[in-house]
Amino acid sequence: MTEPRSRRERPAKPALSRRWIVETAVRIMRDEGLEKVTMRRLAQELDTGPASLYVYVANTAELHAAVLDDLLGTVDLTAPRAEEGDWHGQLTAVLLAYALALFEHPQLARSALVARPSGENYLRLVERVLALLAHSGAPTAQVAWGADVLLQQATAAAAEHSTRAGDPARQRDWEALTHALETADPATHPAIRAHMPALIGGAGARLAWSVQALINGVTSTPVPPAHG
Repeated sequence: MTEPRSRRERPAKPALSRRWIVETAVRIMRDEGLEKVTMRRLAQELDTGPASLYVYVANTAELHAAVLDDLLGTVDLTAPRAEEGDWHGQLTAVLLAYALALFEHPQLARSALVARPSGENYLRLVERVLALLAHSGAPTAQVAWGADVLLQQATAAAAEHSTRAGDPARQRDWEALTHALETADPATHPAIRAHMPALIGGAGARLAWSVQALINGVTSTPVPPAHG
């Protein structure tokens, strides 16, 4: 019979830290999905009580925001400075890289619509978007509002994609929509008929086009005078 070891003889557990908690949460997300990243599951993984985690993370929403910020560390922001190239193209590339990073983690993309990361990686992303957009010559307020809109668009596009990707009926729904548009009566729906097949075409090119269209709109649309 094995004699039980005294608790004093066991190796001491590493001290908790926010960094360790977030790293563990990211690992759980990658292995099991974001829905498993809960305070209870995290406490179990770290061999501690849930109450101990609240010293470092206020709630699950904050935890998910921290996981999102960690993911943003993978977004490539290393394109040449705007003075050395095309700021419009570089900004498009950064926003697409951000969206594609979210595409790889469908549940996190949906969470990103409400989670508000405030870590260093998110600040780096915002800094880069602002710096590139400022090269348009648009006023400061226009650039600030525009950066917010552009990041929202990229986030929403990834969340929409992830929602469809996780729906087993997505192909059936898409086929039904396509059929309805293709067979629309030109007498009652002349605009639909006139814009087919472009209405449902484009596939992968649409995201880049929507980002570029938004950039053009941001740089040519002044904010209301009272907020400028």
